[in-house]
Amino acid sequence: MTTPSPNPAREVAARVLTRVLGGAYASPELDRELKRARLSTRDAGLATQLVYGTLRHYRTLDAALKPLLQGATRDSARAVLLAGAYEKLVLGTPPHAVVNEYVDLARGGFGPPGLVNAVLRRLEDLPPVSALPSWLATEVHHAYGERANAAIASLLEPQPTWLRLTQGGVGALRGEGCEVEDGYGDVYRVSLSRPLGVTTAFMSGWAQPINPASFACVLALGEVDGERVLDLAGGAGIKAAMLASRGASVTSIDSAEKKVRPARQNMGRLHLKAEFLTLDLTQPQDPALAASKVLLDAPCSGSGTLRGHPEIALRLNEQAVREAAALQAELLDGCAALVLPGGTFVYSVCSISPAEGPQQIERFLAAHPEFSPAPLPDLLVPTIQSGQGVLTVMDGGVDGFFIARMQRQA
Repeated sequence: MTTPSPNPAREVAARVLTRVLGGAYASPELDRELKRARLSTRDAGLATQLVYGTLRHYRTLDAALKPLLQGATRDSARAVLLAGAYEKLVLGTPPHAVVNEYVDLARGGFGPPGLVNAVLRRLEDLPPVSALPSWLATEVHHAYGERANAAIASLLEPQPTWLRLTQGGVGALRGEGCEVEDGYGDVYRVSLSRPLGVTTAFMSGWAQPINPASFACVLALGEVDGERVLDLAGGAGIKAAMLASRGASVTSIDSAEKKVRPARQNMGRLHLKAEFLTLDLTQPQDPALAASKVLLDAPCSGSGTLRGHPEIALRLNEQAVREAAALQAELLDGCAALVLPGGTFVYSVCSISPAEGPQQIERFLAAHPEFSPAPLPDLLVPTIQSGQGVLTVMDGGVDGFFIARMQRQA
């Protein structure tokens, strides 16, 4: 008698979840597995749903499983149990089908089949556990007040695909059967009919994935056409590309050399140009680098991106927020000298934590009296006031970003 082959979509999901439980990030791992497995569009969609759905509901699923487990359970077995619990208790897949599918996965090397069979059969209900740890839920309530419950509820919903598109990109995607809906300016909400990387829009440089809140950081600098702009802590260079697309002459600076090559490749795909430098921005810089428009999108806890990156909630803690805030303070102080007199300095983080946003700017302005708060232009996305800056409203697939704009005295 031959052993049934595991469903390929569930196998991909189990592999990705195993690595995420070990500390990896979901998006690159899922991309890698989908390319390797070459699944049909339907199966790729199921694998994606299982990975992100399981991670979004992780706290409740984990709480449901704990009473049924004794002792340590290796990551691969936990991944199978979590995904199976998600299918049974959240998606409502028939229980017998869930047990059969995930026992087959276990037999494929993910964990003891007997354990998976017994646990998934006994699972009945999701316990009333918050989607976020209590300290993080408190941060969200502090940030959004009466909008906090809606923001937390939205974290359990699938993240839309957001693309900044040219009009040629809009037409090309629609011509390939994709749904393109209005979003915020030229950042559209898209339902893809095939993987983005094989669409004409992407291959032709007419499409760039970016969340509307992330694009709002670029808009915060105001008019940049023909101006020299510094993109500090530029990472993968997405904001540098968006600035270049708006006519700026961009120098993107980051401390990680490994990010430069993919950033240049993406810039080439978009038929844009920028200068990329690798420097430690916590150290004094050459004054010749200074510019009249400077964007510091600082490394942060990522708490505003939990809908699209739900694995962050598995490992984020208060100490990580304190460490991020300490680095941000160093970067702000170090980068201030790169703003020319009379110039504009925009600070942003994809975090809703007061320590990384309004408190950071309050400290910076007290330490740097040569800077003063400046009004923000229209960022297109909904925002609420947060100290001397704003928070983008974390709902409807828009990430939570803190954005502040300052001006240096002439």
